[in-house]
Amino acid sequence: MQTKIVSKNFEIPHAETLAVALQNGRYASLEKLFTFTPQELIDIIKASGLRGKGGGGAPAGAKWQLVSDFEGKKYLVVNADESEPGTFKDRQILAKDPHLLIEGMICTCYAIGSNTSYVYVRGEYEEFSNILQVAIDEAYEKNLLGIDAKYPVEITIHRGAGAYICGEKSALLESLEGNRGHPRLKPKSPEPEFYFGEPTLVNNVETIASVPFIVENGAEAYTACGTDCSPGTLLFAISGHVEKPGVYEAQFGVGMWDYIQELGGGVKGGKKLKAVIPGGASTPILPAHLVYEARLDYESLKTIGSALGTGGMIVLDEDASMVKALKNLLRFYHHESCGQCTPCREGTSWVDKTLDKFIAKTATHEDLEILKSVSKSMNGKTICVFAPAASGVIEGFLKHFESEFLECIQ
Repeated sequence: MQTKIVSKNFEIPHAETLAVALQNGRYASLEKLFTFTPQELIDIIKASGLRGKGGGGAPAGAKWQLVSDFEGKKYLVVNADESEPGTFKDRQILAKDPHLLIEGMICTCYAIGSNTSYVYVRGEYEEFSNILQVAIDEAYEKNLLGIDAKYPVEITIHRGAGAYICGEKSALLESLEGNRGHPRLKPKSPEPEFYFGEPTLVNNVETIASVPFIVENGAEAYTACGTDCSPGTLLFAISGHVEKPGVYEAQFGVGMWDYIQELGGGVKGGKKLKAVIPGGASTPILPAHLVYEARLDYESLKTIGSALGTGGMIVLDEDASMVKALKNLLRFYHHESCGQCTPCREGTSWVDKTLDKFIAKTATHEDLEILKSVSKSMNGKTICVFAPAASGVIEGFLKHFESEFLECIQ
């Protein structure tokens, strides 16, 4: 079940240092990189079917092409603002194999024609950004980066201020420009993001860290794993009521229950499974009977009413209160709404406060209808997907566990 592409060096002692990284294959892809033209490299990424691993799952090659088609100054921005509850995989790369990320950034910059790149790191990740900075300094000293490198790339780390919304790519760029982290309106036709008016590629850490394997081994080696529509692997994070919480890389398409059993060690204490939030806090919850048939890829989870998201599974056992679980999630959404859009700002606040009544068991049937109606009013009426995600979370809990909310009505 476990296939190691990105996590291959995670268990090697001191793999974060350049000396050990070089001994274990890091930067080997650069020998092959320059045998391709930038467009040939983009075509290889397209052929590999690599998809963005930050939650959306968009084809990476198509995004690269949009930036490559522009002339002049271009940027690469790596999204390391990993702030969603249940998601903690990118920090594993930063801590255990930062040179893999740097290698991937060099490859990506070469493909799109950029010489300047940024890593936007979650503000709370000071320890991991410090490890990455040491690795970047080592790469400069060895002329893997900088003006003396075969392909000159400059990398700068920028730490955020702890705002979850800055994980949204356009809000991230607003923050990087020195503005408040508010998402931007989306264009009517496909185009890249722009940083200070220049075309910019934004991909998350794991997406870029997957590139060296594809460059070195070819698109076919990557498509040999996973499914036809979701090729390759993903670092799935698993937490909650499991025996072995952690991050384990697996091929797309494996059974969710098989993953929980084999890699997560099963439900903690031998208890029965009640539900799983499959892809981080922003994905609709799945009850146990759907978990048993679910497969870990984008298409399969969509067909049963949820989403793969970031692959951060939160496991809930038979004793978990669904009312308290939803309250915990909506408290997070209420706190993290940027406030730009009224349906999101007011809706998350209203739902959060309404759930207090269910916790106190003083709710009425009208409060239940408020949860349903407010979640609908948030969906599809905002600039970014923050409010629709919160809406989907509410609807998922009420669809599968409404009886627990009815028990809280006086």
